[in-house]
Amino acid sequence: MGEGVKTMLARPIQLADEVAKQCAAARSFRAECAELKARADKLLAQLRQAARAPDLYDRPAARIMAGATTALSRASALAARCARGHPRLRSLFTLSPAAGFPRAVAALDTALEDVAWLLRISSPGAAGDGDDDSLLGLPNIAQNEPILFFIWDHVARLHTGSPAARADSAANLASLARDSQHFAKLIIEEDGVPPLLKLLKDGTDEGQEAAARALGLLGCDAESVDKLVQAGVCSSFAAALKDPPMRVQAAVAEAIANLADRSSTCQDLFAQNNTVRYLVGHLASGTIQEHSRYSVGSNSSKKSTAAPQQPMKSLHSVVLAKTHSMRHTGDRDAASLTDEPPLMSNSSPGGEQDTKRNPHMQSVVHSAMSAKTNTNGSLVPPFRPQLGTSGSSGRGAREVEDPEIKAHLKAMAAKALWKLAHNHLGVCKSITESRALLCFAVLLEKGDGDMGTDVQFFSAMAIMEIARVAEHSLVLRQSAFKPSSPAAKAVVDQLLRVVRKGEYDVLLLPCITALGCLARTFTASETRVIAPLVQLLDEREPPVTKEAVVALTKFACSENHLHLNHCKAIVDDGGARHLVQLVYLGDEIQIEALILLCYIALYVPESEELAQASVLAVLLWASKQAHMVQDTRVEALLPDANARLELFQSRASR
Repeated sequence: MGEGVKTMLARPIQLADEVAKQCAAARSFRAECAELKARADKLLAQLRQAARAPDLYDRPAARIMAGATTALSRASALAARCARGHPRLRSLFTLSPAAGFPRAVAALDTALEDVAWLLRISSPGAAGDGDDDSLLGLPNIAQNEPILFFIWDHVARLHTGSPAARADSAANLASLARDSQHFAKLIIEEDGVPPLLKLLKDGTDEGQEAAARALGLLGCDAESVDKLVQAGVCSSFAAALKDPPMRVQAAVAEAIANLADRSSTCQDLFAQNNTVRYLVGHLASGTIQEHSRYSVGSNSSKKSTAAPQQPMKSLHSVVLAKTHSMRHTGDRDAASLTDEPPLMSNSSPGGEQDTKRNPHMQSVVHSAMSAKTNTNGSLVPPFRPQLGTSGSSGRGAREVEDPEIKAHLKAMAAKALWKLAHNHLGVCKSITESRALLCFAVLLEKGDGDMGTDVQFFSAMAIMEIARVAEHSLVLRQSAFKPSSPAAKAVVDQLLRVVRKGEYDVLLLPCITALGCLARTFTASETRVIAPLVQLLDEREPPVTKEAVVALTKFACSENHLHLNHCKAIVDDGGARHLVQLVYLGDEIQIEALILLCYIALYVPESEELAQASVLAVLLWASKQAHMVQDTRVEALLPDANARLELFQSRASR
């Protein structure tokens, strides 16, 4: 709703006044002119009422005023003919305008209905309370594209409707955006974003949730996301993540994931607005409590600087749902750290048995918290005391929230971090500098306690994206995945657990990819990674086999300074015979398997296992296959691998 509409009103008001005066001075067709004058007077009154209105919805107003101007121009021309000259002489020498009156009256009636509709949606107090019953009727201006009426209707109610009506309109706009990208773009073009942002800021819980969902769905492509970013959606989402209710925060986190998935331009802005911090806070709450870094209460931040030992309890405390540890926060919390591993707050009562079965994860968590807490001999600076222990203000405690909502928020936070981390070094560094890696490891192991979310999958994908960035960033590898990092050890442990399990599910492929991307972070003493990947070479599912081959190639390639150790490990674990079969029969993974086999032949040509697997014959056969040698990687590796293998195997035969 803008001031530019007032300028649009000047011309139709002037024309309506002219039509009324011309019809009053008519010398022929006076009855028809009187009817035309009545319509013009009504329209003039409505236009003047619109000019006095404090706000008009400018998008439909522009179309309506253009239509009214056209109708009044035709009526003015018709009335002018009736006002000029002697009626008898005019009837002899001019065409009769009688046939034009019905069309002119119909056009003015249409303009009257459209202006009345515009007044009704822009000033609901004049026609009702702003709810559904006061906004009925399809404006004539939208007959050719009826969806515009629904968009205009709901956007208008976002401006002027009651709280319930605004929430309902936001939900309807979200439904339209979900149905069609065309509808989503129309909503943006019809100025639907500003009222949605306002509703997200000061609406009811239902309204805020609906507004967040609608904004997330409006970002249907990169162009739409750019328009949302220009409207200020990044700062609005960051502000919404700080305050409950959790259902709104979950909707905002999901919207952030949708926007980041469709455009990379918003990643920097989200990072600048501390969005990553707030998301990590929601991810960590109930998984690993560390209030001084990203979910600090207004009192805890002060205590953290005055008494260094007090934050240690919250940093190291592990939330166990439905257990006595949630009711006792004294010295028993510190003692429990050495006995129980981290569990999600919505875990089952049987979590104590899981603790006994997996003391390793508990020790990793304890070490990680201690290492992060004492950085260069001092405590990590506390986060700004804007948030409660739930990552939000004091409007409600996380402990009283529905466990399903908690699990949903955690899953959406993991999804948002996954999307934000994609190919973005800054976001990945922010994530790894917090406790997020440790949280991902815990969530990848424990899941959501049978709440039906995809938090394990989102955690695996987030780890994979961070690993992909770390593969090409020495700084990130050294800071986040150094061998002495307990959090990195926890992540690798969980990745290996999934790979050893070998079940073809949504977790397996991202875990394989992550291990391959982290190939250059492992030391020579880390010998447990190669064998599980080699076992997957015998997998019946082609996607799994391909990912395993690609991962092993990153261990065996020249860029890996331990490539000799890794190539020997691949051969010792029986990888050569599997690769031979894949080169012969692997179809789409033939070339990837051949590249890995070339690396092995280059670096361990003296291996007896290669001779037994007839690797030389395979390489000679591959050198005669046109579709293989056309690959530039094969062209660079295959001749040297052949020559080196021939040299060592000929010596062995003598």
